[in-house]
Amino acid sequence: MTKKEQVSALIDLSQEKPCVIFKHSTRCSVSAIAKYRLENAWDFEADEVEAYFLDLIAYREVSNFVSAAFSVYHESPQVLLIRDGECICDVSHLDISVDELRSCFPAVS
Repeated sequence: MTKKEQVSALIDLSQEKPCVIFKHSTRCSVSAIAKYRLENAWDFEADEVEAYFLDLIAYREVSNFVSAAFSVYHESPQVLLIRDGECICDVSHLDISVDELRSCFPAVS
């Protein structure tokens, strides 16, 4: 994600299928570990979940907009699961995992 307008498109798409936003800090080793773990375990089919990556260092304004749009406290790293325009799961740091996402939204399992 690089533009605020993409958040509106994501909200619309989330009416049809869940969307995941991974907020990543390129300056944080914990964020790098969370990204690595999430990518290595990712087993969602393309039609199950739409995934978005947000470099919050390069696109801080977009990151702040995401936090405001979904009424979540900004953390890094952070994963948000959006369904029907609402954030239904918000996990951060080393709690980020595919298993955690699946537990937040069992219908994706």
